[in-house]
Amino acid sequence: MSKQLALVIDDERDIRELLTLTLGRMGLVVDTAANVAEARQRLSENRYTLCFTDMRLPDGSGQDIVEYVAGHHPETPIAMITAYGNVDAAVNALKAGAFDFVSKPVDINVLRRLVQTALKLGETKRAEQVASGSKLIGESAPMQELRATIAKIARSQAPVYIAGESGVGKELVARLIHELGPRSATPFVPVNCGAIPSELMESEFFGHKKGSFTGAHADKDGLFQAAHGGTLFLDEVAELPVHMQVKLLRVIQEKAVRPIGARAEVPVDVRILSATHKNLARMVDLGAFRQDLFYRINVIELRVPPLRERRGDIPLLATRVLERLARDGGGPPARLSEGATAALMTYEFPGNVRELENVLERAVALCEDNVIAAADLRLIPTQSAGSVAEPTPAALHEAPPRAAPAAPPAPAAPLSDSAFNDLAAAVAETERAAIMKALEATRWNRTAAARHLGLTLRQLRYRLEKLGIE
Repeated sequence: MSKQLALVIDDERDIRELLTLTLGRMGLVVDTAANVAEARQRLSENRYTLCFTDMRLPDGSGQDIVEYVAGHHPETPIAMITAYGNVDAAVNALKAGAFDFVSKPVDINVLRRLVQTALKLGETKRAEQVASGSKLIGESAPMQELRATIAKIARSQAPVYIAGESGVGKELVARLIHELGPRSATPFVPVNCGAIPSELMESEFFGHKKGSFTGAHADKDGLFQAAHGGTLFLDEVAELPVHMQVKLLRVIQEKAVRPIGARAEVPVDVRILSATHKNLARMVDLGAFRQDLFYRINVIELRVPPLRERRGDIPLLATRVLERLARDGGGPPARLSEGATAALMTYEFPGNVRELENVLERAVALCEDNVIAAADLRLIPTQSAGSVAEPTPAALHEAPPRAAPAAPPAPAAPLSDSAFNDLAAAVAETERAAIMKALEATRWNRTAAARHLGLTLRQLRYRLEKLGIE
């Protein structure tokens, strides 16, 4: 097996010796450089498994080294050594291409974990090779660009903010980033921030000690501890209340959590991926989301295109969905008529891929002779996304309003009490049937059923209680 070379760039002899000793004990051969010029010379002579560079150097900065390695040796992971608390330098290094950073004074355990992560990056060249297309379906230009970007950022440890409308597949993108990176063998922990009651958030995220509050009958690890060594995916991060935004920011900066009732902090090593369908930058402008937290989770922003921007992928997506439905149902796949295909290609799909799946599942149940006609799709014309007005604070939590009718409708006679009760009962029965179908399809997994229905878990719980479904 060929030897693994590491390059340590620092003008402090003590730091160079410490890293040389630590890396040597991990089986690496270490070269050192005291400045930018020496570092470039070493990089031109050897191919390194990983690099470490100090932020401040006599003839330049570590940022220069990071940018040079990212541009000339993209296969080589490089980490920045920063002064304690120098968050801006760390963030800038991650944006420039560093895969992680370590603060002075250097913690040996943190350093070893970082090295292990870097070695995994060097061992596997998954990024371009894994068939992510089998999960992210589509050959349109936006999807090819998305897959290429995912492959590139998967090898980094920088936080990624995944932006996109509801139903575009943000969690799927997060899972691919995890699977293509060096943490693929470690836990991927997704959490819907909008589904956790505010009063339980701190315990859910950070854990608690036995007896720390009423009902705390045993020690419990939080989501950060569960994701230790892996990836924590914060879905619908815009739903976090302000007090949790403050705590989350501190955990990201300190890489440690303090469980409720604990005296000491617990180190955690997680990569943060986050997503929301809301305009998070607009929420920052309106004061609804902390700017400092936004900058920490948004080191890299990845936009997932809506379905209407990649209409050419609709036939292939529809075929895959119909094949899956056929496997689940145990019969041959249904076929789309020309009219049905044309209807799908011109529809706006405000609910994106998730809505396409729901539309096709319903159409399969309604069609005859296993051929889906346009009428079986029951598509409702929607307002063009381009006509939506600039959101107000309230509108950040609501669907955009439909255009007002050209003329007011004629006044209608009020419903009688009996007619109103009959209508309410019919609506409730329809809602009950849809919820029961979703629960049965997901084997009574409430989280999966809520996602299937396009609801939050909290909304589904409310409906279950309202309808008396146990």
